[in-house]
Amino acid sequence: MSITPPSLLGESPAFLAALAHVSRVAPLERPVLVIGERGTGKELIAARLHYLSQRWDRPFIKVNCAALPESLLDSELFGHEAGAFTGATRRQIGRIEQADGGTLFLDEIATASPAVQEKLLRAVEYGEIERVGGRTATVDVRVVGATNADLPALAAAGRFRADLLDRLAFDVVTLPPLRARPDDIPPLAEHFALGMVRELQRPLFPGFTAAALDRLRGHDWPGNVRELRNAVERSVAAADPDESLDHIILDPFESPWRPATAPFVRPEAAPAAAQVPAPAPDGGILDQVRAFEAARLREALERNRFNQRQTAEALGLGYHQLRGMLKKHGLIPPAHLRP
Repeated sequence: MSITPPSLLGESPAFLAALAHVSRVAPLERPVLVIGERGTGKELIAARLHYLSQRWDRPFIKVNCAALPESLLDSELFGHEAGAFTGATRRQIGRIEQADGGTLFLDEIATASPAVQEKLLRAVEYGEIERVGGRTATVDVRVVGATNADLPALAAAGRFRADLLDRLAFDVVTLPPLRARPDDIPPLAEHFALGMVRELQRPLFPGFTAAALDRLRGHDWPGNVRELRNAVERSVAAADPDESLDHIILDPFESPWRPATAPFVRPEAAPAAAQVPAPAPDGGILDQVRAFEAARLREALERNRFNQRQTAEALGLGYHQLRGMLKKHGLIPPAHLRP
């Protein structure tokens, strides 16, 4: 049986260095952490670590720790005995036992509860797990964890077990964001466009115009490769199949009828920072709306450290919508504070 690791497209120095790191650590029988922003391909890297290891022909089991509450995550990972809780009519083998001999990929590992972290520590260090209900088992599993959180900072704050971090961080692969590999954007965009053309059963892809490529290169891609793929695929689907793709739909929510402000929050439910003094009694309703809008914008800017793209996302606005509103209220921050 021949299984090849998942293909990853890119030729930028930062990306190639990350792949070289993966190839170097993959054969080692040790835990690995994969760190990167959302959409950078952490799961693909975890799969590559598995398929380049000596465990390549054994199970590769994936668990998203953020998708389940603590009690269900415990049972999902470690399994349970019949009668362990209401509805447990038979023994269930957990994901860790399913991965015996292979690799367990724990996505969003920073969200695991302290109780689950304690049981994970024993599994990583001693190869022992305890099913819900009390039965223990021995497993041989390589753990690969992934997160976009700062685990050392969480450990220092007491929000992640430092001893578990010590065990997991035998080696750490940090993935570069897409903005750090701009030369990879055109070939990635071409790859996603061709895939969408095949899905739509079109005979060919006419290519991108120069303006479209400039727009792709000029965007900072906070959602990284996943966001790029979505933008390219939706743009191809909406384009004339016989003409070069010129219009890139970066924001699917952008519309002339989109609400210009964030939803109204009742004053008693709003956080203290969002509370603003009522305008003078002689102020009309428009003055009150403007005052409220300006206060919300100012508070959001400060909360996001004057990063305008993060502020726009937090308020549910497009970047250019936010810029227009900041100019309207005279809130464009000083040059030294701009992102």
